[in-house]
Amino acid sequence: MTPFDLTGRWAIVTGANTGIGQAIAVGLAEAGADVVGVGRSAMTETEAHIIAAGRRFIAIKADLSRSDSAREVIAETLAAGATPDILVNNAGIIRRADALDFTEEDWDAVLDTNLKSVFFLCQAFAKAAIAAERKAKIINIASLLSFQGGIRVPSYTAAKSGLSGLTKLMANEWAARGINVNAIAPGYVETNNTTALRADAERNADILKRIPAGRWARPEDMAGAAVFLASPASDYVHGVILPVDGGWLAR
Repeated sequence: MTPFDLTGRWAIVTGANTGIGQAIAVGLAEAGADVVGVGRSAMTETEAHIIAAGRRFIAIKADLSRSDSAREVIAETLAAGATPDILVNNAGIIRRADALDFTEEDWDAVLDTNLKSVFFLCQAFAKAAIAAERKAKIINIASLLSFQGGIRVPSYTAAKSGLSGLTKLMANEWAARGINVNAIAPGYVETNNTTALRADAERNADILKRIPAGRWARPEDMAGAAVFLASPASDYVHGVILPVDGGWLAR
């Protein structure tokens, strides 16, 4: 048994249907965890990978733009017989427009899904873990824009900067209750959210020039960090925002 072994653990992963969420869900399963996938769309492919790894998978359909869905997700997870002790808050959306033109609708949509809903899911998960006297790990998916301003994504930057602060606050309050709260800050990753950036030849070239690793990240590049933060290997790690960015922030 290694300190990275997740055998006997249950992980809730939001947005597990594709991209980073899928890669993390599969990575946790390969390390031994059973998985509850949460999202609005089918997670058939993710389920197939997890079953192939010999682990159990439960799919929960939920609209995470509604903060009241948090209690429902935890209730459904427990009702299905899972005992969740890992939570990965990966689900998120992005809206792009100049700050001068950004709409209130796009502001609210991103903040509701990427920040408000995440907080209340963490809260519901933590309450269940504390009530069951179960040690637990929360992994939030932050962003390079938790450190930088970016351009044309004001609500996304606000949400991810807020998530960085909330990660530290929850770590401060819950560390003594047996709950580790940390975050992964992915660099530029090949996902649906970055299709527009990669299609812009000039912007794509500018981004690649700054990444010391010389390539965009692949979703599976995030899995190892997630396994670490979910495992006993990180038991004394609290309130960290871990960049997995190919060296972007070091540049």
